[in-house]
Amino acid sequence: MQNKQKSIVEEIIKLLKKEHPDAKPALNFNNPLELLIATILSAQCTDERTNRVTKNLFKKYRSVRDYAKTNLKILEKEIKQTGFYKNKAKNIISACQEIIERFKEKVPTTMKELTTLSGVGRKTANIVLTFAFGKIEGIAIDTHVRRLSQRLGLSKNNNPDKIEEDLMRLIPKKHWGDFSLLLIEHGRKICLARRPFCEKCVLKHLCPSFNYFKRLFKF
Repeated sequence: MQNKQKSIVEEIIKLLKKEHPDAKPALNFNNPLELLIATILSAQCTDERTNRVTKNLFKKYRSVRDYAKTNLKILEKEIKQTGFYKNKAKNIISACQEIIERFKEKVPTTMKELTTLSGVGRKTANIVLTFAFGKIEGIAIDTHVRRLSQRLGLSKNNNPDKIEEDLMRLIPKKHWGDFSLLLIEHGRKICLARRPFCEKCVLKHLCPSFNYFKRLFKF
């Protein structure tokens, strides 16, 4: 059964690469620290809104020391538009203080080290490792990746860590970085949460959810 799923996954990747040849990270950043901050801010916030906030934030805060010494209330106000700003501000300041204290002011470059930082889980760590350092240690699971993985029958789990484990078993490691980007792009343009455009989807012949949505939306 798993061999059949792996074959389907290869076809999914092939079709999505053809459909979304320019898939790339949506967050704007110039260095590992900016990507770390942007990813923390993007939790339960759109990338577009996150980029609007970081445009000014990155002009003011240039180093981990800038974040570590800033006033909590001021940072909260500056990132308020991203939602959950109190926790995010606290985590950003704490994470930067930890980077200074334990990693010589450099964003760490391993999953084990990154996930010791305040507010950093596997999703954030995977994004930073993949796109800031070119290191592939896992698959970033956001809301799009979770939704599409379930609809495509690649995972029956709801827990992001379990979904990641399922995908890592099925997907060749060389595609781990691309796979998240492809699913995110497809999730934004075609496989929407409320009303997916299944009739336009290049994966409909591979998708076990296609007939369900076809009956539901009568297309």
